[in-house]
Amino acid sequence: TLFLRQADSRDFALPFSAARAALAEADAADARVFGNRMKEAQQLRRQAAKLKNIGINSGSDLLTVKTRQLSERADRIEAAARPAHRERSAGAIRLDGSASHARALLTFEDAEIATPDGRLLFRTGRKWIVPGDRVVLLGANGAGKSRLMAAVRAALEGGGGAIRAATSARAGVADQDLGQIDLDRSPHAILADRFRLGDQSIRAALAGAGVAIDRQTTPARRLSGGQRSRLAMLLLRLEQPNLYLLDEPTNHLDIEGQEALEDEIAGDSAAALVVSHDRAFVRAVGTRFWQIAGRRLEEVETPEDFFRLAEAGAA
Repeated sequence: TLFLRQADSRDFALPFSAARAALAEADAADARVFGNRMKEAQQLRRQAAKLKNIGINSGSDLLTVKTRQLSERADRIEAAARPAHRERSAGAIRLDGSASHARALLTFEDAEIATPDGRLLFRTGRKWIVPGDRVVLLGANGAGKSRLMAAVRAALEGGGGAIRAATSARAGVADQDLGQIDLDRSPHAILADRFRLGDQSIRAALAGAGVAIDRQTTPARRLSGGQRSRLAMLLLRLEQPNLYLLDEPTNHLDIEGQEALEDEIAGDSAAALVVSHDRAFVRAVGTRFWQIAGRRLEEVETPEDFFRLAEAGAA
């Protein structure tokens, strides 16, 4: 029995039912191997981060070299690892059925994504995002990823047009500039304004997010980049969205914060539209991948070909 796939077809000399079971076992084994390799790479990056901090503080050239070696080893492991095949939720919503369309949080009707001066960057084609989809946008710098995110935000605010948001969509937005945080207000005041929480609950939530007591009532601009990013993630969590819009969400997060964000998104039933250059994050959270290529937005099986092309272009 032959199972045709875009990236990795499988052939089993078995009847269909037995072959299907064998395919599931093979996919599960591939997933375990891939997971172990990714964990190994993450451990190496944690070690590299620790050595980097020690090296900076001590001025040790040897530790700087060791840090680079560990990072390069992690890069090689990630480049060689092959993710297991995953059945994408896109299959169900490509059917022209009203039930599928009704479930969509976002609907794209061949929308034109353009620069502010009107130059066409690409067209989306007809696409949907339903609950549980975690869609990662892939594309070179300047291809239009942030412009698409801006168009989606406009649709969520009632802008209409070729991108439509369901009335049930509750968006949680985090951009790379952390623009959702009013830097002139304190973290405590920001939470008090947005949520019905008592003083002690706010202080406990902020402390749990890594914002120290002495920083909770001072302007947010005095927070470090990592603390601001953790505050942004706390705001997202408290908003309880069913659709995350994340533009480079890991830019200011430390390793612990990145892992917490990965776990939260991957363990949530909400949908997500994500832009990120962090390959480990993309692999950890993505279930669908849309690539901007040739003025079209195309769905691809995995991000690996895009990563390889990006590496070749940088070489």
